[in-house]
Amino acid sequence: MPRYKLVIEYDGAPFVGWQRQANGLAVQEAIESALYALSGENITIRGAGRTDAGVHAKGQVAHADLSKAWRTDVLRDALNAWLRPHPVAILAAERVEDSFDARFSAVRRHYLFRITNRRAPLTLEAGKSWLVKRKLDAGAMHEAAQTLLGFHDFTTFRDSECQAESPLRTLERFDVMRADEEIEIFASARSFLHSQVRSMVGSLEHVGSGKWRVKDMGAALEARDRRRCGMVAPPDGLYLMQVDY
Repeated sequence: MPRYKLVIEYDGAPFVGWQRQANGLAVQEAIESALYALSGENITIRGAGRTDAGVHAKGQVAHADLSKAWRTDVLRDALNAWLRPHPVAILAAERVEDSFDARFSAVRRHYLFRITNRRAPLTLEAGKSWLVKRKLDAGAMHEAAQTLLGFHDFTTFRDSECQAESPLRTLERFDVMRADEEIEIFASARSFLHSQVRSMVGSLEHVGSGKWRVKDMGAALEARDRRRCGMVAPPDGLYLMQVDY
């Protein structure tokens, strides 16, 4: 059966997350329904990351096994037609080897978290960024973020219901950049724990607002205690940007 790699963009707001669930429509289910409408087959796709409800993607990756060989541009365009009116787009389709696995073949995942730091409410960016009205010190946030780089036990920044076997992860990039009222936080690693990025960003907000000092971030990490996590940032500002293979 031909295997296809799909690169996917979506607005996570109307979905219960990437993974198919009983409590509402998931991105995975929307794409599988489009595949069924196209091919008449019940096809299960595997994604590179199980984004939570409300989390967006500009470069999610999934793979699907189809019984028929499709021209990749035809497959892309046909799936996009069947996906309407859902806010999901197949950006690219590519024929890959049977050994390719969207989840297990990935060597790095890149996330972006967007904060809008202003008093006025969001209009055009509502649901696409985290509005923080308190003035944030992005320089202090970046300094604190660097204390989390490397191989660590990230229990403090791991959701209590995380199903990963180990809390050990290697954080390769965690940068904070400011442009006027916009703060962008970039995180890269081979893999992340459940809610790890949102937990780390929420704690960075404490540093930026002055509630925490820079050294408090490292102390929270070393505590290996979920109760030491500052807060969990909302999903609105989080984007899965790219997956490397």
